[in-house]
Amino acid sequence: MMSEIPASTCDGIVIAGAGGPEVLQWTEDMPLAEPGPDDLLIDVAFAGVNRHDCNQRRRGPTPAHSDVPGLEISGIVKAAGARVRGFAAGDLVCALVDGGGYATRATAPAALAFKVETPLDLKSAAALPEALFTVWHNFFGLAALGPGESVLIHGGTSGVGSLAIQLLGALGHPVHVTCGSDEKCAAAMDLGARCAINYRTQDFVHEVKRATQGAGVDVILDMAGSAHCAGNVEALAWRGRLVHLSPGDGAEFRAPLRSIMAKEARITGSLLRPLPMAHKSLIAQQLRRVAMPLVHSGKIRAWVQETFALKAASQAHARLESGRSMGKIVLEAGGMAAAMHHSNTA
Repeated sequence: MMSEIPASTCDGIVIAGAGGPEVLQWTEDMPLAEPGPDDLLIDVAFAGVNRHDCNQRRRGPTPAHSDVPGLEISGIVKAAGARVRGFAAGDLVCALVDGGGYATRATAPAALAFKVETPLDLKSAAALPEALFTVWHNFFGLAALGPGESVLIHGGTSGVGSLAIQLLGALGHPVHVTCGSDEKCAAAMDLGARCAINYRTQDFVHEVKRATQGAGVDVILDMAGSAHCAGNVEALAWRGRLVHLSPGDGAEFRAPLRSIMAKEARITGSLLRPLPMAHKSLIAQQLRRVAMPLVHSGKIRAWVQETFALKAASQAHARLESGRSMGKIVLEAGGMAAAMHHSNTA
C-alpha cells in the first residue's frame, strides 16, 4: 500500500509508430500503472534524453517495453511503497526507470533511486542515472578496471563520455577520448581528459600509442558499433578489454584474430536495460557508496547542454541525432513547480 492514493493517469509522450522524431506524440490522461510495494511514485520534473530512446522510437512500439520512452528522471516523491525504506513523500530524487520517463508522473524502483542534495539540482540530476549505471557496469563490472589503469572512450562529449571522464579521472584513471570536432576535443579536455583526439583529422591509434608511450590503453569503451574494430584492437594494451555499448548500423565485427590472440585481448559488450533487477540494485549500491558522494561534493557534474519542454520531445530527438550536441539533453516535464515549492518550504 502506498503512503497516499496516487493519481491513475498522467500526461506525456508516446511512440505512435516506428519512424523519425515526428512519431513522438503528446498524450493527455494516459493510464499509469499502480506502483508496487518496492516502488516510488514520482512527480517528474525532468527526464533525460538518451540514444536508446531514439533507437526505441525508430523500431516502434513493442510488447516488451512501455510506449512511453525515457530511462531516467528526476522529481519529487509523491508516495512510497509499503516496503520502501529510506525514501518518503516530499523527497527530491533521481532514478533509473524501465521506460515511462517522458511523462509528468512515473514509477521507479526505490532500489534504483538516489536522493538529490545540494549542490545537485533536479535538472542536472535527471542527466545522471543512465550514464552512472552505464559507466559503472561497463568499466568496473565487465572490464574489471583496476587501480590506475587507463581508458579510451569513443564519444568523449556524449552524456556517458562526459560523465566517465569526470568519474574515472576522480578515481585516478588516465582518460583518453575521441571526438568529432576540435570544439568537442577542447570541451573534453576541460572536463579532465588526459588527451582528446579528433578522429576526423587524426589517427586515433597513433595518438593513443603516443600518449601511452607505445603501451596502449587497458580498456576501450566504444559506442560506434563496428566502425573501429581493427583500430581498437591495435590501441589496446596487452590483456586489454574492449567493451561495446552499441551495435551501430549492424555491420559485421571484423578484427585481426592474430592480434587479439597476441594481446590476449577480451572483447565484449552490454545492454543496460535488459540487466536483471538484482544486478542493477547492486550497481546502485556501489554508486551510492562511491559516485554519489563525488556528485554531492561537486567533484562530478552532469553536463546538461540543452533543455526542451516535454511536449517538444521530437525536437530534442532531432537535436540528439544531428550529431552536433554535446553533453546531455533533458526534457522539462512540469513537476518542477511542486519540487520547488517543497524546496522552499522544507
